Amino acid sequence: MGQETEFRVVLTAADFEAAVAFYRDALGLEQVADWSDDQGRAILLSAGRATLELFDEAQAAKIDAIEAGRRVSGRVRLAVEVPDSDDTAQRLVEAGAEAVAPAVLTPWGDRNARVLAPDGMQLTLFSPG
Repeated sequence: MGQETEFRVVLTAADFEAAVAFYRDALGLEQVADWSDDQGRAILLSAGRATLELFDEAQAAKIDAIEAGRRVSGRVRLAVEVPDSDDTAQRLVEAGAEAVAPAVLTPWGDRNARVLAPDGMQLTLFSPG
């Protein structure tokens, strides 16, 4: 593509304060902008470099089986690199997430855990091996 571009995921939160508390405060994404005004609230959180993984149904089922032991993810799942997937998963559960699957060592050498955010978004927390 020549020049570097930015990829953003936009989540519309029914409970904005809870979403901020979960993604910024508990997960630790850095707030880099606040566009809130009297007509609505919006913040931008930095999650580092962005990529888009495209899976077919067979690959999604395969990865779910490795990471969670069964087919559990929906059409969209966020994957976030964290220093320690076990500790981060525990912190997010304490912040209101639901544990989907404990951390496992994947065939590609990462340690991955799955949680379901309070807003219903499933996250893979991965720590490179």
